[in-house]
Amino acid sequence: MISSLEDPTLERHFKGHKDVVSCADFSPNNKQLATGSCDKNLMIWNLTPKARAFRFVGHTDIITGVHFSPSGSLVASSSRDQTVRLWTPSIKGESTVFKAHTASVRSVQFSSDGQRLVTASDDKSVKVWGVERKKFLYSLSRHTNWVRCARFSPDGRLVASCGDDRTVRLWDTSSRQCINIFTDYGGSATFVDFNSSGTCIASSGADNTLKIWDIRTNKLIQHYRVHSAGVNCFSFHPSGNYLISGSSDSTMKILDLLEGRLIYTLHGHKGPVLAVAFSRDGGLFASGGADSQVLMWKTNFDSLNYRDLLSRHSRRVTPDPLPHLMDIYPRSPHRHNAQNGTVEVSAHTTNGRDQPISGPGRTHTRHREEEDEDQEERFAGGMTASREERSGIQSSLTSTLENIVQQLDILTQTVAVLEERLTLTEDKLRTCLDNQVLLLQQTHQVDGSDEEAEGSSV
Repeated sequence: MISSLEDPTLERHFKGHKDVVSCADFSPNNKQLATGSCDKNLMIWNLTPKARAFRFVGHTDIITGVHFSPSGSLVASSSRDQTVRLWTPSIKGESTVFKAHTASVRSVQFSSDGQRLVTASDDKSVKVWGVERKKFLYSLSRHTNWVRCARFSPDGRLVASCGDDRTVRLWDTSSRQCINIFTDYGGSATFVDFNSSGTCIASSGADNTLKIWDIRTNKLIQHYRVHSAGVNCFSFHPSGNYLISGSSDSTMKILDLLEGRLIYTLHGHKGPVLAVAFSRDGGLFASGGADSQVLMWKTNFDSLNYRDLLSRHSRRVTPDPLPHLMDIYPRSPHRHNAQNGTVEVSAHTTNGRDQPISGPGRTHTRHREEEDEDQEERFAGGMTASREERSGIQSSLTSTLENIVQQLDILTQTVAVLEERLTLTEDKLRTCLDNQVLLLQQTHQVDGSDEEAEGSSV
């Protein structure tokens, strides 16, 4: 299950945009990559060898967001021209346009069922749209400044949004009300998204931070300050165990969320990194930036297949679906501050590994917490030791997960046996009670007969 740990590698370099690359997204089947740019063009890069790319022209201003539908049959794009377009990602490049907002549209995303779109705008609103009829459904308007980003939860029952009012807001799509406000930012909140399970949201800020909140407990659980400039974007790995971020400091950082540490720094762009995105299976990730480049990387470092591990135990007893957040925590809006017990990582104090990554025309070095006079020997030794240590951690984690699931299975069986015994005990008690009632009734009848006999004899 575990192969040797490898660094991310640059797979392809796409040239076609003539200006800043502002957004990116992979198709569900990982055969296409969509990117938007300040050159007003949407590019669809076909990832099969020697396949040509499609250039879609239609927006009249900068493209700010792009997202494939779950089926892959549509691509949505948002723009500063105040519109959203739905494209067919084929050679025809047909699109449908609808006027979305009264100001620049900053982001667009499909819901997991593909039936709705959510958009965020400089008109301070978040709007939800029906895809089939291309119809406006409702607006979420509580932000007091430009809204930078809005995202659906995996089950579509929540929307998270963030903006220049320095807040992250959580909305219930049924009641269309703001149910939570997270505020702890020294600048604009630039990007927000849910993890794959929908239990946490991450947000990035112009104050160089990345924060992860558990929306079930409303606590800040991880806080990273690993960039030296504002964080523009990020993407969760599908496993939920890693996160990649892009920053105006020209770097991308990969975080191990299980261990709460920085593991890689990638130098591939000349200038701010404005777009990062993992593929749906996590095997690839793409980046785009102010240098007009689109880079596609092979992940490599996620060698443990968590999905397979968990699917082997999918038959474990789950009598009812898990309750939704709103079923457990009905609440009114309130503010949140950083809580004790959070994981904080900074660029100067991290224990993580900063791995060597080479981008086009650039060479980069691995950073170490301590420097040794024999740099090359320390580098080689540290690399080997670090890989062995991480491999051991992954092996230990796998074993621990399997033991936990096995114990849960045993506990489930034990509970089932106890329930059966409890049922038998209840049946026996019920029988005893019924017998007691019968005995009492018979006793009363005998006492009544004796009293009648005594009365007649007198």
